[in-house]
Amino acid sequence: MSVLHAILLGIAQGLTEFLPVSSSGHLQIIPWLAEWDDFEGNDDLKKAFDVALHLGTLVGLVVCLRREAWALARGGLGAAVKRRRAMTAEGRLGWLLVLATVPAAAVGVGLRSVIDEADDEIWLTAVMLTVFGVLLWWADRRPGRRLTGDAGVKDALLLGLAQACSLQPGVSRSGVVMTAGRLLSFDREAATRLAMLMSVPVIAGAGAYQFIDIGGWGGIPADARAGFAWGTIAAAVTGFAAVKGLLALVRTRSFGPFAVYRVMVALLVLSLIASPAR
Repeated sequence: MSVLHAILLGIAQGLTEFLPVSSSGHLQIIPWLAEWDDFEGNDDLKKAFDVALHLGTLVGLVVCLRREAWALARGGLGAAVKRRRAMTAEGRLGWLLVLATVPAAAVGVGLRSVIDEADDEIWLTAVMLTVFGVLLWWADRRPGRRLTGDAGVKDALLLGLAQACSLQPGVSRSGVVMTAGRLLSFDREAATRLAMLMSVPVIAGAGAYQFIDIGGWGGIPADARAGFAWGTIAAAVTGFAAVKGLLALVRTRSFGPFAVYRVMVALLVLSLIASPAR
């Protein structure tokens, strides 16, 4: 596996995981445009590499939001261990984030074969970029005053159902959660934080599942390990920068530019599919 390809994909993953533009879509489109075949004939290893990059961005996120993440974990675990009836605000939000993971996990396990079959359809990724980009733009025009602490069980389930849609490349896990959050009247920063925090149990769970599925570190070919390592590091560094930048941006800007970017990428992909130039 090319280390250069791994680093470039890691950078792309880190920059797009928490932006509402679909990291999985970019990890699919970039090799398609460049005609890279690092994982030709080995779909399981390709999925493992994608998960490794996601774990890299997870590290970047946790480092960036370490105080908030620690407070949620400590509050949630403390409530479970000590069986407190009066749960802290952090503990309550922590368990709501876990609850929001259930729909995505159920869909991922139940429809795994269907998702795998549609995973290589570039045209479908382009369509999803357009459709959910327009939905993000429309939802972001609604007023919203709710904060992260205002989330309840109903919100967690609805956000979780939205998150389950992101298993299709092009939808964007963060984007669809931000869209649902805005429709539920959360303000832009709260919707962004919820999307980021909801990614922690999803990425961690998917990473553990895939790591076991391929047989651990020994399941990765020796000539691919350097690529896995460097790609993950690149994703962690750029993921950290993307989280910092996005949280600063949404305080003063809308999600509109991301919606425009999604449509432009989709039009580029569809035009290349229709044209004999490629």
